[in-house]
Amino acid sequence: MSYRTRANMMMIGVNVFWGMSYVFMKMGLNSLGSFTIIALRCLIAFFIAGLFFYKPLLHITRKTILSSAILGFLLFSVFSFVTFGVSMTSASNAGFLVSLTVIFVPLLNCLLVKKLPSWPIGLGVTITLTGIGVLTLKHSFHMNTGDVLCIGTALCYAFHITLTGTFTKNENPIALGILQLGFAGLFALLCSFLFEHPSIPTTLSSWIAILGLGVLCSAIGFICQAIAQRYTTPTHTGLIFATEPIFAALFAVLFLHELFTLKDLVGSVIVVAGILIAQLDDLLLKKRVHYQETLPK
Repeated sequence: MSYRTRANMMMIGVNVFWGMSYVFMKMGLNSLGSFTIIALRCLIAFFIAGLFFYKPLLHITRKTILSSAILGFLLFSVFSFVTFGVSMTSASNAGFLVSLTVIFVPLLNCLLVKKLPSWPIGLGVTITLTGIGVLTLKHSFHMNTGDVLCIGTALCYAFHITLTGTFTKNENPIALGILQLGFAGLFALLCSFLFEHPSIPTTLSSWIAILGLGVLCSAIGFICQAIAQRYTTPTHTGLIFATEPIFAALFAVLFLHELFTLKDLVGSVIVVAGILIAQLDDLLLKKRVHYQETLPK
């Protein structure tokens, strides 16, 4: 089995964990505050990741700390939007709406370079927006607050990914990844003391939720993603990311007994189709580069 195949299988496993995260969040919200869940999730992940990858942390600089604080605030925003969003919408809806990150990232890049998006991105966005409409718009022309917060999650995560790509050019990516979890946990802990009554889990379901979010979805998820992306391509990674909402919907039906109607199924299929079409942009770019390299000098 090649390294790329193993990496792709690892990324599928990561997406299984991330699909489960929406179920864990629903479970945790039954007895814990949203900021408390985020604080416990991030701090557990920070200590576990720091234990396994402590060497890069021994040589951090002031610039690394500042960059990590910025990424940590964005990550805190991502987790805050999605945790509050999941409390107001279904776990399956949340999974599909958060996956819009795959669409927002290339759109942000287009804005940064002041260039119109390519036809795959334009078509993918159009199809995805159609799917969102089918998935979230009910009898009247409005979305519920949870759906809007989940779309906000995708936008914040797109900014996070874009800035991560900038910071990792000059900073150690593992140190950035670990420290951002610590900062996100500290921001959440502060908000927990300000707006909630922080507490540790007291029930079996809340412990399962916190440990699932902290260990499986955050620590193992982020570590495996960092390892896997060394051996696979961005195109494959983007395509595999499109499976996350499918796993989210599957686990929501199995464990939360959410209803998944034909309308939900149609909207979900359209969203995934739009995401996959948008991924063609990266594939076409690679083909153009390869073609230009084969031309005689």
